[in-house]
Amino acid sequence: MADVIRYATLAANSHNTQPWRFHVEESSIDIQPDFSRATHAVDPDDHHLFVSLGCAAENLLIAATAAGLPGELQIDPDRGYPRYSFGKGAVRPDPLLAAIPMRQSTRATYDGRPVAITDIEKLRQAAETPGVRVVFLTDRAQIDRVRDLVVAGNSAQMADPAFMTELRQWLRFNPRSAMMTGDGLFSAASENPVLPDPLGHIAFDLFFRAASENDKYARQIDSSPGIAILLADRADQAHWIAIGRACQRLLLTATSLGLKHAFINQPVEVARLRPDLAALVGENGRRPDIVIRFGYGPQLPFSPRRPVAAVLS
Repeated sequence: MADVIRYATLAANSHNTQPWRFHVEESSIDIQPDFSRATHAVDPDDHHLFVSLGCAAENLLIAATAAGLPGELQIDPDRGYPRYSFGKGAVRPDPLLAAIPMRQSTRATYDGRPVAITDIEKLRQAAETPGVRVVFLTDRAQIDRVRDLVVAGNSAQMADPAFMTELRQWLRFNPRSAMMTGDGLFSAASENPVLPDPLGHIAFDLFFRAASENDKYARQIDSSPGIAILLADRADQAHWIAIGRACQRLLLTATSLGLKHAFINQPVEVARLRPDLAALVGENGRRPDIVIRFGYGPQLPFSPRRPVAAVLS
């Protein structure tokens, strides 16, 4: 059971806050929200938090099935979080299992090589599930419009003192800090320099500016041959969890195909930009949930994860 939960904790999640707790009973596991790890500035309605629960739930389903604990994921009707109810059965390895420990958000410049149409179709099949739609952009003009929305969103966020204060709390400037906390945004995982904590905080205050960050995002998106945008049928917790499950399957499939990915969610996080993004992909009236760029890129150091004991309730 500890191994199954460990696989679940390797799921994608916002700011690497790992906002989950797992409650294990004889024939079920609850994936509960940990609101003490909520990010109120960037995620005021807990959208990303519940998407993260869905990502973890999908990893748990894959790992449990492979361990001979087949079952079903449902949303607890009273509390609104995922519950995995299981029994004992034959071991049924999922081809995505091997991708779980290899998946990472690669916040780097890619090499620009196009992705085969057949591989994009595999990503689509992995992500399109009941209640979830995914739109893929490979046309350069459309990608450029997304880039402009990302830059606008990043500028708005970096002008917000609450956002900057919250981001600073989750930065980990060196391996020692990353391993001590087991969470947060490890600088080396995004091609940033490794520094002692005091120097890291000074460098952040002196050099972390919207102009340079916007240039970085523009370069990274320009190097990406494709963008995926996930949208749910409705804006509620159950559908956000469904988005997370679909997102995780897309990311694991991308990893199995040798593709790298990174989240560029600024046009989702800045509410006034959501209608522009929805209109761009022909989904007027819907709230876009997740924006992912993908392509071929380098291997970077992995972000840390907390031990299983720390996430049990």
